[in-house]
Amino acid sequence: MKKIRILAMEGSVVQAIAGAQYCFNTVNHFLGLNGQEPFFDVKLLGLHSEVRPGFPGFVLNPEYTLENPGDADLIVIPPLFGDFDMAIEANMPFAPWIKQQYDAGSEIASLCVGAFFLASTGMLDGKRCSTHWGFIDRFRNQFPLVEVLDGSIVTEEAGIYSSGGANSYWNLLLHLVEKYVDREMAILLSKYFAIDIDRSTQATFAIFRGQKEHPDLEIRKAQEIIEDRFAERISVDDLADEVAVGRRSFERRFKRVTNNSVLEYVQRVKIEVAKRSFESSLKNINEVMWDVGYTDSKAFRTVFKKITGLTPNEYRNKYNKLVRLN
Repeated sequence: MKKIRILAMEGSVVQAIAGAQYCFNTVNHFLGLNGQEPFFDVKLLGLHSEVRPGFPGFVLNPEYTLENPGDADLIVIPPLFGDFDMAIEANMPFAPWIKQQYDAGSEIASLCVGAFFLASTGMLDGKRCSTHWGFIDRFRNQFPLVEVLDGSIVTEEAGIYSSGGANSYWNLLLHLVEKYVDREMAILLSKYFAIDIDRSTQATFAIFRGQKEHPDLEIRKAQEIIEDRFAERISVDDLADEVAVGRRSFERRFKRVTNNSVLEYVQRVKIEVAKRSFESSLKNINEVMWDVGYTDSKAFRTVFKKITGLTPNEYRNKYNKLVRLN
């Protein structure tokens, strides 16, 4: 069971806290209807046993406090509301626990302007993120070491997820459901909550740069080999040999620090290169397939759609201006 801890923060948007809780608990509900065990353990974590978020009339009573927070697989940071600086200062006691959990392998999801709090911890330095379009200039001025993306709905990098403005956080929640459970569940939720699945899968929009913010030098070297030689067929045994690590240990360490299996990482690197090619060239699908090291058209199309949510042809037609003009 994946442990999700939603931060019940002072000066935050209570509707987003409730929305995240509603989303993951609805997954458990649908699984239960099919006779399956719940997939998510969803709990609120606060600084105190009673929290007043940024909207009057609401009081939260989180199940956990920082006195005994436990561990988390995913930490959800809600949007801030009102005076951001005051909210950041009030919630800064969360920062050491978040950093400790992230270093131990937890992932982090920042909703909308929750990115301001996450950036204030320094954990976004040198990384890309999304936030509300109306606050991008302020964000850039306040956090010059973070690359905030204009118009991005969901950004994923190094186990940290962030979303665009307002209700776009639902796009990120569905992206996480698709990653953790499967696309079928994400589609079911999109219908239940009346959210456009083509936007909410976010694989189309997500930016993959590889999870290299970790201290494992051998695994980082393996990641660089994969990225430098993406057009080649490199086996797990070959990679383990090149970095002088036994295969079983290599696979375990790779998964722990990247949150991807070796095969998943190789696929994502290849598909990211393919996406860039479809966006900027007039190469046909087979040419791009060969460029990134695939020889089986069906396998390439299957993996591409699994990762992006679109077929190669749909992706090219949607994002390549040259194709649309011809």
